[in-house]
Amino acid sequence: AVCRAGAASMQMPLYEYIANIAGRPTDKYMMPVPSFNVINGGSHAGNRLACQEFMILPVGATNFKEAMIMGAEVYHTLKSCIKKKYGQDACNVGDEGGFAPPCDARGGVELVMEAIEKSGYKDKCAIGMDVAASEFKVEGQDCYDLGTWYPEGEKDAPGLKMTGAELAEFYAQLCKDFPIITIEDPFDQDDWA
Repeated sequence: AVCRAGAASMQMPLYEYIANIAGRPTDKYMMPVPSFNVINGGSHAGNRLACQEFMILPVGATNFKEAMIMGAEVYHTLKSCIKKKYGQDACNVGDEGGFAPPCDARGGVELVMEAIEKSGYKDKCAIGMDVAASEFKVEGQDCYDLGTWYPEGEKDAPGLKMTGAELAEFYAQLCKDFPIITIEDPFDQDDWA
């Protein structure tokens, strides 16, 4: 609302006003990078994956059209990677259109990276995650249970329960190993430790 009021007072379109206050040039505009939700987990899928979404970010595309092509190609390559590793049944999609393979968080990132590389976009695509960690935070404890959606007999497997600090270390290691440039909701909304 404040930006809209500012834009109106300056008699500018909202996008130009935001570029202006951000110190960006207003003589040339760039379309934002699209984000492709390619693997679903958590409450959006019927698999064991705790993280809600894994995304392809075609940051090296020269324009929006090229970014769309890159995203589509990687998505279809990802289907082949999942089918080869887990079989046709693993190619089902979650609520938001991403595949729902039976993997853990690291396995999800590995699959996305494999698809990016096989598509020929290793240096043009990055990875994003929307973890939605509030969905697997154990209430009243410094504990995140990555086994929340595991079958009953497998929920107590080692390494599935992590403190906030351990989860931060897990994310840091993923970011070292893969080109992850954004992690949305990595912790519970009330976890400020």
